[in-house]
Amino acid sequence: MESKQRHADPSVLLLHNLDPSWEVEAVRAALSAVEQLGAALEREGHSVVEAPVRHPDLTRILEPFDPNQFIVFNWCEELPGLTHSDARVTGILEEMMFTYTGSAADVLSLSWDKPAYKSLMELHGIPTPRWRVVASSPPEDWANFPAIVKPAFEHCSVGITPESVVMDRGELFSRIEFVQRQLRQQAIVEDFIDGREFHVTLPGNGQVEILPPAEMDYSAFDNPRERLCSFDSKFTPGSIPYESIEIRVPAWLNAHEKDQLRDVAVRTYQAFRCRDYGRIDLRGLNGRMYVLDVNPNPDISPDTSLALAAKAAGLTYGKVPSHLVRLAVARHPLLGTMS
Repeated sequence: MESKQRHADPSVLLLHNLDPSWEVEAVRAALSAVEQLGAALEREGHSVVEAPVRHPDLTRILEPFDPNQFIVFNWCEELPGLTHSDARVTGILEEMMFTYTGSAADVLSLSWDKPAYKSLMELHGIPTPRWRVVASSPPEDWANFPAIVKPAFEHCSVGITPESVVMDRGELFSRIEFVQRQLRQQAIVEDFIDGREFHVTLPGNGQVEILPPAEMDYSAFDNPRERLCSFDSKFTPGSIPYESIEIRVPAWLNAHEKDQLRDVAVRTYQAFRCRDYGRIDLRGLNGRMYVLDVNPNPDISPDTSLALAAKAAGLTYGKVPSHLVRLAVARHPLLGTMS
């Protein structure tokens, strides 16, 4: 990864969520994270202008800015009030001729569709837990336990709680009914891989790099139902999973495990057609690495596995986002010719 600062690094338009429906503490946390990222980019030589997304009219937010003068750092996960709209954000950026960091709309859309991307993994021979989509009645022939039941078209562990891990057919039927009734969508049933979990960040296009893997340490829990990245573990400060799960970076792996993790993660990144960066979530069990999830635009806040992995690699916090900006510069019709 490039470490030498340039004299004429491009200006960055830092596009980020600031939803008026959020609680006060969530707003404060978001503002703090944006301030830290902006300052880190400036230390790398970039001029940074913030563009908070407080309402769904993204076109109006972007109108004051010249796409010839900026690279958009796309940290906008959705438009306020419009769920599943991250692909719409990139679509608007493209319509307005902005060059932006991260993956394109089709890749972001794919990341919401678990049946589609699990089929893609299988097509490319990439290990993923055995799975089944449940449209209406539960599968009579599913006999693999423990299993995990997830909503088929969600992100960020929405709908994932300890009750998602089921131990018998009665619990399986009950959880499928919960997903269909409460989240109003199909459920996907998977083998629950009760093994070590790793989050692997990969920056790059063409020549893909890999940052030191992070391990989710579930050693505080004896109950396998609690050994997972639930919604509370990510978004509910003060909850037992939020406070008890630790991130270990770098994960301790022997040489064979490192090679296997790298191989599966890179093949997944390439099959998914991630751009600039992405995070692959995997679990290892019985000598095999299974892909659980693909995050084509992962969170880059200072306390995330991505930032911790960068630090473990000896990189300052701003080095990875600056690298992403320069990868985007290569696609810019004007700035790319001057770099």
